[in-house]
Amino acid sequence: MSNIIEAHGVSKSYGGVKANTDISLTVKKGGITGLIGPNGSGKTTMFNSIVGYHPIDEGSIKFEGQEISKMLVPEIARLGLLRTFQQTRIYSQMNCVENMLISMPHRKMSLMDAFRRNTKADTDKAEHLLEFVGLYEKRYLQAGSLSFGQQKLLEFAMALMNEPTVLLLDEPTAGINPTLINGLIDRLKRANTEFGITLFIIEHNMRVIMNMADHIYCLAHGQMLAEGTPAEIQDDQRVIDAYLGAH
Repeated sequence: MSNIIEAHGVSKSYGGVKANTDISLTVKKGGITGLIGPNGSGKTTMFNSIVGYHPIDEGSIKFEGQEISKMLVPEIARLGLLRTFQQTRIYSQMNCVENMLISMPHRKMSLMDAFRRNTKADTDKAEHLLEFVGLYEKRYLQAGSLSFGQQKLLEFAMALMNEPTVLLLDEPTAGINPTLINGLIDRLKRANTEFGITLFIIEHNMRVIMNMADHIYCLAHGQMLAEGTPAEIQDDQRVIDAYLGAH
């Protein structure tokens, strides 16, 4: 598989705090890559750098061979690179279908204009994806009435509505009832295999990431600590000492 994301020598500081220092990593097209590490190790900062939420101080980030480190979030999103968040970003007063429709690329318009531009095909697509994530029966319920786990499934479906090439997921199983986790894992794997979406996942649940990822990177103190297959990461003493020993 070819590399779809290539980051080389990426550094980012906030004032005197070095969040990322000289980080290099690649994400294989069509695969599932994991990013792990203790709290405060710089994982979310790295995600934010990749999708354009803040400019990096040094280094290079390429998406399909194109330099994107100076691009803004909307430009990067139009290339097909999207992310989800630890805390869901949904419209709590809208129902699930409306959330799906407003997540479309023209969402920067007024709500009324955005809904006018949606077609029956858009609605059918929204309902199909809600069925895919297991929310079809709740499609006309207000999103704010859903459980936190269901809201995460809705946010996942909203991302799929935009047909991303790569989807960065920031702790997708955090705060989810254990009974929902297996279903979410199954849907993430299906999005990868059936829709061909490359996944790059920050995850603290080691059972989840070790069973999903083809390749895993581990950060510590804003620096790259180790990388390898799940088996290699599990056996790496540096990772055990810095992170896995606490899990």
